[in-house]
Amino acid sequence: MRISDVKTYILGTAWRNLTYVEVHTDDGLVGVGEVRMLNHTDALIGYFAEAVPNHVLGSDPFQVEDLVARMFRNDYARAGEIAMSAISTVEMACWDIIGKALNQPVYRLLGGQVRERIKAYANGWYTVERTPEDFHAAAKKVVERGYRALKLDPFGAGFYELDRPEQLRSIGLVEAVRDAVGPDVDIMVEMHGRFNPATAVEIARQLEPFQPAWVEEPVPPENLAALKKAAEHIRIPVATGERIHARHEFRELFELQACDIIQPDITHFGGILETKKLAAWADAYYVLVAPHNVGGPVSTAANLHLAACTTNFKIQEHFNDFAEDFVKAAAPAIRRWSTVTSRCRAGRAWA
Repeated sequence: MRISDVKTYILGTAWRNLTYVEVHTDDGLVGVGEVRMLNHTDALIGYFAEAVPNHVLGSDPFQVEDLVARMFRNDYARAGEIAMSAISTVEMACWDIIGKALNQPVYRLLGGQVRERIKAYANGWYTVERTPEDFHAAAKKVVERGYRALKLDPFGAGFYELDRPEQLRSIGLVEAVRDAVGPDVDIMVEMHGRFNPATAVEIARQLEPFQPAWVEEPVPPENLAALKKAAEHIRIPVATGERIHARHEFRELFELQACDIIQPDITHFGGILETKKLAAWADAYYVLVAPHNVGGPVSTAANLHLAACTTNFKIQEHFNDFAEDFVKAAAPAIRRWSTVTSRCRAGRAWA
């Protein structure tokens, strides 16, 4: 079996473009990958125009390691987010082909399942006014859907610091969410790399009464020494990693022991197998994995396979219950992505 063609399709939404990549084989099997890009969709399509004929066409989709290695190493320039996203979608599609060819779900090909249910948390639910009343009402709707965990970014515009009124407003939003969901639901607080270490530490201290499950990207992602400086004084678990796109870039993070949870995005990190390798490496440092997932149904399906076979998996991010109706209508694609739902059941609850 050889790869005979690669086609791309773009689904535009209000705040993200979902790019779907079809990998066709000369045997007639087709695999699908997916990635969400922010302002780089055209660059991704441009990369495919050269990379597909140079690296992909004629390849055996079963030889995933070889294909990924050639796409990563055989270009003189080092792979950044665009190249890694392209590699990820092709890799994901190859696993889809392999699963279909063997009539097996991908998680069984990567070691087999280690859990019956997959924990998930809601994101994208708080597209409301930044008032305690609106956040309170929106959070109640999340738990009414069955979620036992949710994430929010309560902060407004900020660069390194927040003035005192904005800090109080942001903390008030978290307080409203905790009041809405009660003590048994996990709340994750997203900082989106806004703050310098001193501000991150101070805001985390103010968040402590609401017992967040983690604070995410407390400082900008480029300076891991600054992250370590903040993490040493933050008494809440620290999560990071969605903007790290290659395995070697995690080395310093692990050696500094600067976080408790890593959040690689399989659609930007080289695919499913590369992320599973990273999870195994993280396990040596007792670090948990909570994959970043801002994609649609296909990347969610691929993430479920990874979660099913990864021992130090913690919880899965999920946006699509709160997406536009036409994105939700694409959800049946999950059932076609290597028989994921017939063998691996996704659950929103912790239990």
